[in-house]
Amino acid sequence: MLIEPAFFIGHGSPMNALEHNALVQQWQSLTQGRKPKAILMISAHWYTKGTAVTAMPAPRTIHDFYGFPEELHQVQYPAPGSPELAAEIKSLLAPHQVVLDLSWGLDHGAWSVLMHMFPDANIPVVQLSLDQHLAPAEHLQLAKKLAPLRQQGVMIVGSGNVVHNLRMLDWQSTRPPLWAEQFNQQIKEFLLTKNFDAIAQYQYSGEAARLAVPHPDHFLPLLYVLGSMLEGDEISLFNDEILYGALAMLSVQLRNKTPD
Repeated sequence: MLIEPAFFIGHGSPMNALEHNALVQQWQSLTQGRKPKAILMISAHWYTKGTAVTAMPAPRTIHDFYGFPEELHQVQYPAPGSPELAAEIKSLLAPHQVVLDLSWGLDHGAWSVLMHMFPDANIPVVQLSLDQHLAPAEHLQLAKKLAPLRQQGVMIVGSGNVVHNLRMLDWQSTRPPLWAEQFNQQIKEFLLTKNFDAIAQYQYSGEAARLAVPHPDHFLPLLYVLGSMLEGDEISLFNDEILYGALAMLSVQLRNKTPD
């Protein structure tokens, strides 16, 4: 079986679910012609006390936002779940405790991206939560245990934003502030040199990091994609824009070049 790629998607506004802009067209192009056995999604919007994984056969579509058009609230992404994959993830992450969750579903960090990447919603999706008690470096180490899934036909997708500070949004912005550009550039340099340990220590990078990542939830999904890197992977970046002064759409692809 082919080794599935892994993606970190800068997901931005929920309105991207309804858009056909250059950002989402890039998401679509990444997966044309691909049909993984299943998808493991790590979204910024499931930030929990402890680690959980969705284990229901039919996860619901969660509209976890407000103030958006009714059209967005009507979107459904009826992808099946995979209790079997959830059980395997629980086993892979042992002895770290993982709860098999039957109540969450797919939040907008998941479906707003997947509905462009896999519009037919016919591939099983399992969502893994972000344990708020773990340090970023611990998330990275946990993610490494999930890497073998890619060799079994499971695509790993993280959804968040490298720079995400809603209090600093400037709707009239034509040029990002220096702190946003500095942090985004630093993360890009670490990505291209595969210095993932430095990325997992981002919180010690000074004032720019404090402003770019005031809360870790949108940054942590990146670490799950990086932790899934396999021998033979090449890393590439795309959608490198900073919107409204405080929302980086920087996205990452890991694609394996090992001959079959």
